[in-house]
Amino acid sequence: MKNVIIAAGYATRLYPLTENFPKPLLTIGESTILDRMLDDLDGIDDIDEHILVTNHKFAQIFCDWAAKRMQQPGAKPIVIIDDGTSTNETRLGAVRDLLLALDQQRIDDDVMVLAADNLLDFSFRGFVDFFKQKQTSIIMCHHEPELYRLQRTGVIAVDDDMRVLLMQEKPEKPVSHWAVPPFYIYKRSDLPLIKDCLNHGCGFDAPGNLAHYLTDVTTLHAWVMPGRRFDIGSLDSYEEAKRLFA
Repeated sequence: MKNVIIAAGYATRLYPLTENFPKPLLTIGESTILDRMLDDLDGIDDIDEHILVTNHKFAQIFCDWAAKRMQQPGAKPIVIIDDGTSTNETRLGAVRDLLLALDQQRIDDDVMVLAADNLLDFSFRGFVDFFKQKQTSIIMCHHEPELYRLQRTGVIAVDDDMRVLLMQEKPEKPVSHWAVPPFYIYKRSDLPLIKDCLNHGCGFDAPGNLAHYLTDVTTLHAWVMPGRRFDIGSLDSYEEAKRLFA
């Protein structure tokens, strides 16, 4: 399984911290947001390589970080892909960045796709085990009681087997309280659908656009998060994350 990390955003809401530095490499305690994620993923045998897609502005910073990380015992190989953009206005979008990784690395394997700016207090191991159990593409979900939060994210309807029946993007009237964070595993057999998604009206800005599209053309199941996720999207949330996780 390949792990594709989408890290090509510009994190403008965290300026000046991220004006010339990528958000995933901000420090939390004695580590970084991204290193905390990879410390967990490197312990999962199914994952054999990380492919990180970033922008041209931050590409060299990530290359320097990857070279240093791969010197650590047990670290999996890391490939850095520069998507060629240099401003927030010219960014490709998460789906186009994923397609770039699939094409450039000629990936023909199951693919985990993760946003690089989240902290979790649980392991991805259960997510991978659920994928092997269901033998379909899968997404992650969590119960969100607040309506205003549901209106800012992806929302799914599921059956008793957690098969995804419907996915909404930032709905005014959510069909459920199951919210979808930006964590996915796509089955190898679904790659042709993914590679052709833009030709069928799939949105390209947010990673959830792809899961939304795939819900209508293949089978997806949803794994319920067993713990907490912390999305760092502002200076205040970064300070709170440092207090909670350091």
